[in-house]
Amino acid sequence: MRNPPLGLYIHIPWCVQKCPYCDFNSHTLKQGLPEREYIAHLLADLTEDARLTGDRKVETVFIGGGTPSLFSPDSIAYLLAEARQRVPFAADAEITLEANPGTIEAARFKGYVEAGVNRFSIGVQSFEAKHLTTLGRIHDPHQAHFAIEQAKQSGVTSFNIDLMHGLPDQSIDNALNDLNEAISQQPAHLSWYQLTIEPNTPFYSKPPTLPDDDILWEIQSQGHKLLTAAGYQQYEISGYSKAQFQCQHNLNYWRFGDYLGIGCGAHGKITNTHNGTISRTVKVKHPRGYMTLDRAYLDTASNVASEDLAFEFFMNRFRLVEPCPIVDFNAYTGTSLTREQTQALNKAIAQGLLTQSETHWQVTPHGRRYLNSLLSAFV
Repeated sequence: MRNPPLGLYIHIPWCVQKCPYCDFNSHTLKQGLPEREYIAHLLADLTEDARLTGDRKVETVFIGGGTPSLFSPDSIAYLLAEARQRVPFAADAEITLEANPGTIEAARFKGYVEAGVNRFSIGVQSFEAKHLTTLGRIHDPHQAHFAIEQAKQSGVTSFNIDLMHGLPDQSIDNALNDLNEAISQQPAHLSWYQLTIEPNTPFYSKPPTLPDDDILWEIQSQGHKLLTAAGYQQYEISGYSKAQFQCQHNLNYWRFGDYLGIGCGAHGKITNTHNGTISRTVKVKHPRGYMTLDRAYLDTASNVASEDLAFEFFMNRFRLVEPCPIVDFNAYTGTSLTREQTQALNKAIAQGLLTQSETHWQVTPHGRRYLNSLLSAFV
């Protein structure tokens, strides 16, 4: 068993308005934003977690939410500078900040770059006004274009556009027009994913009418061709990038890497090679509870049961288009394949969901389409 690469996820939980499809841990901002108070708690949280990392350096940082771009560039600069004092960052660490177009002022992107951010993820979701309204987004198409232009002028290394498809009343042409508009902006990375209705959201209690499965498949099929023709390579289920611009933080997740999670409701995963355990952590979810001084930031911590390791490993690795080195299974889980797991792999190979060479497993295009069927064999 060996230690995998290490990432750091920082959660900023506030939004101007909660979107009806969103099941992330986000909270509508009802009064002043407690930037420095919350950052003080983030840093104390990180100080407690730093003891778990050994001498490993943080290779990727992702500041997500919520809406991190509600925080000023000065606050982000202070947060990153102080975080480096608690855990060492790799010299070439990828540092991503999520930004929503409706919260971006003219100079902010440049300020974030000066603060140390080298990658942006811009939550556009759609370039069509009626779909933005349906999704509860606070920006309009003009603001989306403005935010993208500010990112281009900021000097940032790369940026991502988040785009959704399969929206209520969205036709194939609507979806592909959105995608063509995103491609025309020439981002280094595109996250292009289908809207799903999640429990505990307004869309779940009052479901909108979504395109049927045939339309969704046609959108995905034609959209994939558009992206490929434009020079984007698919490297995971919803991730497309230009060569060498994959999101390294996401790759670390899917490769079963480790990551500290600090902030309200943040999840973490840490490997302990000394006792052969993998621990998952969850922080206190609500900002009021998280920023209460008389309690710990950690809400729950549990070791992954040995019988669940195969499912967790494959659930992550098989999202990726790249082949999975067979040796990584033992190296990152500390276990060997059981007879039942080997049988499940052989069955998946026979069904055309997976191929296997002497050194790698490879999910087939058929397996990516029916990924849930592939993974269910390891539950």
